[in-house]
Amino acid sequence: MNIIPISASAGITGFESPATDYKQLPLSLDELLIEHPSATFIGQANGDSMQGVGIFDGDILVVDRHVTVRNQDVIVANYNGAFVCKIIDTLNRQLLSANEAHMSTSIHEHDTFSVEGVVIRSIRCHRKSPVLESA
Repeated sequence: MNIIPISASAGITGFESPATDYKQLPLSLDELLIEHPSATFIGQANGDSMQGVGIFDGDILVVDRHVTVRNQDVIVANYNGAFVCKIIDTLNRQLLSANEAHMSTSIHEHDTFSVEGVVIRSIRCHRKSPVLESA
């Protein structure tokens, strides 16, 4: 992957092409974003309940099933048949939103609940992706 280091300045100092500063880095987006390929799946956020942690409607979620869940992790879970992305409060057995407009949800013994994985990365597309539109 070619990286163009561009620094913004208030004035124009010249017309040199930014391409003259290309640096070749041994960088793979798969390696950067995915730690355990065989235990990772990709999801898409829906709604505004996680905006406080920087996850917005339509963002791509990289979810790792291999990672051990810790208190206050952002997770994807199956809660009573619905997939949800929430912060898990393991001490109080609650699913927390990162938006004050949404209430926390207690996990009771009669609920069907399973953690599907920990959200280890999120990606925001600033233009619509034809890959996501066809899914």
